[in-house]
Amino acid sequence: MANLICSTKPPMAAFTASDLLRSRSLRKPLPRLSPLSSSSDKLGSSLSSLKPLYLAPLGSFGLGSRDGPASAANLRGLSSKARAYEADRLESIPVPDNEARAAAAQKVKIGIYFATWWALNVVFNIYNKKVLNAFPYPWLTSTLSLAVGSLIMLLSWGARVAEVPKTDLDFWKALAPVAVAHTIGHVAATVSMSKVAVSFTHIIKSGEPAFSVLVSRFLLGERFPVPVYLSLLPIIGGCALAAVTELNFNMTGFMGAMISNLAFVFRNIFSKKGMKGKSVSGMNYYACLSMLSLLILMPFAIAVEGPQMWAAGWNKAVSQIGPHFVWWMAAQSVFYHLYNQVSYMSLDEISPLTFSIGNTMKRISVIVASIIIFHTPVQPINALGAAIAIFGTFLYSQAKQ
Repeated sequence: MANLICSTKPPMAAFTASDLLRSRSLRKPLPRLSPLSSSSDKLGSSLSSLKPLYLAPLGSFGLGSRDGPASAANLRGLSSKARAYEADRLESIPVPDNEARAAAAQKVKIGIYFATWWALNVVFNIYNKKVLNAFPYPWLTSTLSLAVGSLIMLLSWGARVAEVPKTDLDFWKALAPVAVAHTIGHVAATVSMSKVAVSFTHIIKSGEPAFSVLVSRFLLGERFPVPVYLSLLPIIGGCALAAVTELNFNMTGFMGAMISNLAFVFRNIFSKKGMKGKSVSGMNYYACLSMLSLLILMPFAIAVEGPQMWAAGWNKAVSQIGPHFVWWMAAQSVFYHLYNQVSYMSLDEISPLTFSIGNTMKRISVIVASIIIFHTPVQPINALGAAIAIFGTFLYSQAKQ
């Protein structure tokens, strides 16, 4: 038996010193020599070769395996197994699915909308007040704001930057009452800011939810839960406190803000009723609204103020302010359109509740920025009234949820 097993392997004497050197120089592994032992030892050695071979880490292969020098093929095989193990371990790490990534991207998009909306609104209010201080003609200022916005959208449609909306006669009929209410609200707010501080106008305009509930309840017959009615108390009380303690109170400015609130409430009501089922994006919807409002406002602006008053006021403003006045007028018109356009675009992405909360935060940013920039004197009791009114607006948005 021993002779039979040994005959299958080359005798140890066949390998001379020169063969050993030649084998190492060619980097070829030598055949493994079986020791001449008993048949039981050989049988055990043969069975042990069938067991898995446990190798040390890659860094310990300088001396080879327990049976002899490690070949390059063995090293490559072990490296492949290590890489495969690492790949399997990496694949087991959980990766966010597409829905989670889409939700995160949506939140970022809404955040960008809100930040842009607030920033554009603050800039518009600053330039609008500068223009009205030097050029106290709110009807022409309101008309130019709508005209510039309409021109921007016409150029965007002509250059194919924005998709041209597909409208019909029914669309414009449904849009007509919305445009009337929008025109009244826009002019009334501009008249208010020409008479009082920007901060005071926005404090009064924070009372818009009260008008919304009252109109919906008594004219439309809608009913609201008790928390909604209770949230109106701080809104009304805060606006009243701010109005009574306003240092530069003006009745025309106060009534302008109140009329603007009422008009925008009707605008929202008409918009909800008339625009159901209309497939027009928020950007194009506001563009069509601006164009129709411009057609409505222009004859009234000419009748109330007129070209002679505008020319005299323009020359006076340019002589006092200089070329900067032209930039102020262009900036307030452009930023008015942009901030309204972004607000309507955000309505396509968020719920009305989120939009209402964003509108409340927008008023806070406008009030604070205008007080800082125009150095508006504010008494502590006046600031308290503003804070109460804005907090009531926040409670209203939560109660309607």
